[in-house]
Amino acid sequence: MRLERLWNGWRAQYVQGDTKKSDSGKSVFREILESDMNDEDSHIVHRGVHSFVILNAFPYSPGHLLVLPYREVPELENLTVEEHDEIWSAVTFGVRVLKSEYNPQGINVGINLGASAGGSIAQHLHVHIVPRWGGDTNFMVAIANTKILPEALDVTAARVRTAWKVLESQNKEAGK
Repeated sequence: MRLERLWNGWRAQYVQGDTKKSDSGKSVFREILESDMNDEDSHIVHRGVHSFVILNAFPYSPGHLLVLPYREVPELENLTVEEHDEIWSAVTFGVRVLKSEYNPQGINVGINLGASAGGSIAQHLHVHIVPRWGGDTNFMVAIANTKILPEALDVTAARVRTAWKVLESQNKEAGK
């Protein structure tokens, strides 16, 4: 039997445990926002007044989005009314975008509040939107602890960004 190798280079940072905080104590999200990276390089797919949408750098499936406030806050109750409203509006719209672009069979939406709840970046609240398909987990996860993703992050970001703009434009035309 020949051993097959699958390149999954973008996971190196995750495997090396370099995903939570920088030496400054800021979340990776705060570091991205304060960096010189443009939205294409950082995989930010939408910006609002109080929140933004970014691809998960270590997605469970293609299209895995994160919606979060610009402010680094750990808990729902720390959000302002404006942040709360914009985040949930972006979550709802993100679901529409993923349904239109990826046609998933289901979608998971969730928040892990605190490290004990599974929040890997617990200091900066973020809502996960994960498109799902029947059979999207397979033996690779069970026996090799490896997830196979069929699409590169820059391709996913371009697809989501375009779909987001198209749906926003359609909403404006319809007067929504």
